[in-house]
Amino acid sequence: MSSKKDRSPEGAQRIPGISPPDFISFHPGYVRLPLTAFQNTYAALKDYFYNWLFQLRGPQAGPIVLVQRRIFILPTRQGFVFAGVLALMLIGSINYGLSLGFVLTFLLVALSINAMVYTFRNLANLRISAARTRPVFVGEKAQFAVCIDNPGQADRFAIGLMRDKEESTFVDIPSRRAVFAGIAIPAVRRGLMRPGRLTLFTRFPLGLYYAWSYLELDAHCLVYPRPAPAGLPLPPAEPGAGTGMQHGQGREDFAGLRPYHAGDSPRHIAWKAAARGQGLLTKQFSGRADTELWLDWRHLPAQMDIEDKLSRLTRGVLDAHARGITFGLRIPGRTVALAGGEAQRDRCLEALALFGSEST
Repeated sequence: MSSKKDRSPEGAQRIPGISPPDFISFHPGYVRLPLTAFQNTYAALKDYFYNWLFQLRGPQAGPIVLVQRRIFILPTRQGFVFAGVLALMLIGSINYGLSLGFVLTFLLVALSINAMVYTFRNLANLRISAARTRPVFVGEKAQFAVCIDNPGQADRFAIGLMRDKEESTFVDIPSRRAVFAGIAIPAVRRGLMRPGRLTLFTRFPLGLYYAWSYLELDAHCLVYPRPAPAGLPLPPAEPGAGTGMQHGQGREDFAGLRPYHAGDSPRHIAWKAAARGQGLLTKQFSGRADTELWLDWRHLPAQMDIEDKLSRLTRGVLDAHARGITFGLRIPGRTVALAGGEAQRDRCLEALALFGSEST
């Protein structure tokens, strides 16, 4: 005998192909509709309302100025308790005719109103911009830096920055000064990682009110693939294929000096010339490089996973750079020419990070 909970009213219309847990019932004489349709409609309406209310328009380039319409304020839990205490004090003063009770009650009310104004002003007219973020490897934390500029004459205190209600960072901002606030976000996938929606907030001065503003900065962090464990052998080097005398690539005879370029090896910098005040110069050598090391996608086992191949190549790039070897990179769709130095390492790591997609 089935229970009352298992029985459905007479005349109920079922939608073919949908099981009972997937629809909502209306009694009596109900029509059962898919639950997913209500969920999608609710999610769409919620997103539209949030975007309209909180002025969310996606990542914004350039400084963000916290004008009045971007700042929101509500009482905190302590604020509601404080309001309840004031209500009890007012009722007691009315009931017993306590003139001093009225004075104290209205004095505290005025204090709470002033606190609301100061909490709002603690965020008003701040200028927010994104700073450059250093690339990281998968598994590390990307340190996104946010520049908070205070153009006003009043100091700002206890300004907090957080993402998804996680760990918060607090800074104080002197008048007419800019302060950097950092927030760490775990890097779980290679590619371009964006910080997403950040929240700038404050409870200063009394903690009775919570003022906040949502930020979506046009910033990103380049996430390199996770390198394979150290100790893996590098692929065999190939004989140099160049002909003739080439400056800057060989290891044989000193050929002269040239201006320093970012990424040149520190071992090739003419430090004596720099000490004489001639600026940074790089030594050039004539002759062909003895060997050419190519980190080639095709040399890896075919059954290896894509991410494992990228991890192996990342380890090869780091090891080749650490040994000062001239190396190049070949992956499907892109070839990084032979070179050396930090600039070459960064080019190869960027190519591996962005392999197969523009962003993540």
